[in-house]
Amino acid sequence: MEIVDDFPYPIREIENLFIPMRDGQQLAARVWLPVTPDATPFPAIMEYIPYRKRDVTRGRDASNHPYLAGHGYVCVRVDMRGSGDSDGVLTDEYTQQEQQDAVDAIAWLAEQPWCDGHVGMMGISWGGFNSLQVAAKQPPALKAIISLCSSDDLYADNMHYMGGCLLGDNLSEATVMFAFNALPPDPEIVGERWREMWFDRMEHSGLWIDQWLRHQRRDAYWSTSSVGEHYGAIQCPVYAIGGWADGFTNTVLRLMEHLAVPRKGLIGPWGHKYPHQGIPGPAIGFLQEALRWWDYWLKGKENGIMEEPMLRVWQQDSVPPDNSYADRPGRWLSEDQWPSPRIQTQRYYLQPNRLTLEPRSRHTAPPTLGLQSPISVGMSAGKWCSYAATPDLPGDQREEDGGSLVFSSAPLEEALDIFGVATLSLTVSCDQPQAMLAVRLSDVAPDGKATRVTYGLLNLTHRESDEYPSDLVPGQRYTVQISMNGIAQRFPKGHQLRLSISTSYWPLAWLSPAPAQVDLTLDNCTLHLPVRTATDDDNTVTFEPPQAAKPLSITTLAPSQHNWLLHRDLATKRSTLEVINDQGCFRIDDTGTEIHRSAREYYSTVTDDFTSARGETLTESHFKRGRWDTEVYTRTVLTCTARHFLVHAQLDAYENAYRVFSKNWSSKIPRDHL
Repeated sequence: MEIVDDFPYPIREIENLFIPMRDGQQLAARVWLPVTPDATPFPAIMEYIPYRKRDVTRGRDASNHPYLAGHGYVCVRVDMRGSGDSDGVLTDEYTQQEQQDAVDAIAWLAEQPWCDGHVGMMGISWGGFNSLQVAAKQPPALKAIISLCSSDDLYADNMHYMGGCLLGDNLSEATVMFAFNALPPDPEIVGERWREMWFDRMEHSGLWIDQWLRHQRRDAYWSTSSVGEHYGAIQCPVYAIGGWADGFTNTVLRLMEHLAVPRKGLIGPWGHKYPHQGIPGPAIGFLQEALRWWDYWLKGKENGIMEEPMLRVWQQDSVPPDNSYADRPGRWLSEDQWPSPRIQTQRYYLQPNRLTLEPRSRHTAPPTLGLQSPISVGMSAGKWCSYAATPDLPGDQREEDGGSLVFSSAPLEEALDIFGVATLSLTVSCDQPQAMLAVRLSDVAPDGKATRVTYGLLNLTHRESDEYPSDLVPGQRYTVQISMNGIAQRFPKGHQLRLSISTSYWPLAWLSPAPAQVDLTLDNCTLHLPVRTATDDDNTVTFEPPQAAKPLSITTLAPSQHNWLLHRDLATKRSTLEVINDQGCFRIDDTGTEIHRSAREYYSTVTDDFTSARGETLTESHFKRGRWDTEVYTRTVLTCTARHFLVHAQLDAYENAYRVFSKNWSSKIPRDHL
């Protein structure tokens, strides 16, 4: 990473200002302004998230916003209502109140003397989601957005549900926000009312996992803020960016297909990170790319960015399986339109143990294969969304394949390139009214090592609809379609394609209510691969090396720790996956604030008891400066019976080592075809 501290414009920083909302509440913002002798106004770029500008995102903000400000943009980092130093209470994600506040903030920014009336929005994850959602509100001053690692479908392509299955990341994300919502504002910003604001948040933010679990099918709760329900509402240019190791990559492809505005897409090998900090690498000069986008759409500079291909992606080469990678070898591909005419569907047919290019002979009855996977299938799945807190990527799939039905191709006679969404058509029956399928496409090297390339999930009760799931009739045959996550991948000559199918994928996805045997009748069971033909345009895409502004000065007081540990107790038959995410302890040198944040997650099962599935999360948050000394501890436990989900949660807060707040929650939520 090249550090840049010599910019075209000097920068003036405003540590905090308050942006008024229409109802009298105020949002706290940190601002970086380019300085000129005549106080020239500039376009503004707003990042709008709930993750505390004053401390938690201060390091990332220091790398990004001064860089853009130094090139002639007013950068505004806003704490959402109920977060950081802003007024109010945050009660859920992606609410209409959140979006209305953003519309108000954009209008206010456009009217300031230091803004020329043109505003852009940029953000990753939550900031990428609401950039799309606010664009759909069409605020007049919003001229363009950059949306990174986001989704246009809050139900089917988010951290809550996938293919109608409950994701383990539903608990993980709820835990993150449970901890954030309980943190106090900074007294140096809000003054003496900080304690009152703190208690109000802890009392009224609510337990978000409870409401997420009460919407187990697609309904208005999810669709209201899903821009995929109304692409035409977005009228400003969109730059959509993702990474193959991230959980939200499919959005980039859908936006390129369905939006009718000027748009660009970019997908690298990265996890849930800005691309100039991307892991796995190669990282790219994202801030320079963002600057070109803003120069074109906010300043009207003809720099050629919109003459370049609509979609650029990193095609990954084959690598041995590993739970972490520093880099993924490959090459950049480009497409001028999406879907691309360069991509054709190639069918592989499922035969016993084999993937073949020739269909089964019609002169014999189709064979039927039975499948009932052990609960352990999924322990090598990695995380639904890699946050580069490695080791969180999928490992060698051979152990998983032992509990799956496996179909392998012959060794490839030539290299095979795929780009897009692979789909699987199956004819199935089941002995239970509910069951799930997990399907995985792997690259098998000549030495037998299997690297997962992509995967998909389907709750079989959602085979026809996410809105109206229905039980299976035991013994009845159904034809089902399963889509896998989009990918660009090269399978080398001599390697094999492997399709693996299992009835469990714990803890990436919650288990079905009971063990179920799914029978596959190999009649018209086909794998559809998006095969891409290489062209002379490939390998011509280039990006500048990563740059960033001067990093935040901090003093490390205790090291961070990230790890995944698998515990198997052969006496009790309990298996537990432990995820450690300890951020360590550090002091922000310019504010003097000391911060320690850590989280631990435990996902366990006992032998083959599907109702023994248990997720437990623990968080610790400690913010200290002088006499201001606060600690927050949360614990959430999710268990189940065959008919219900059971949630228990507790929150304890301390000031100067004295417990000042404590609250417990307990919920019993019916399982809805899940």
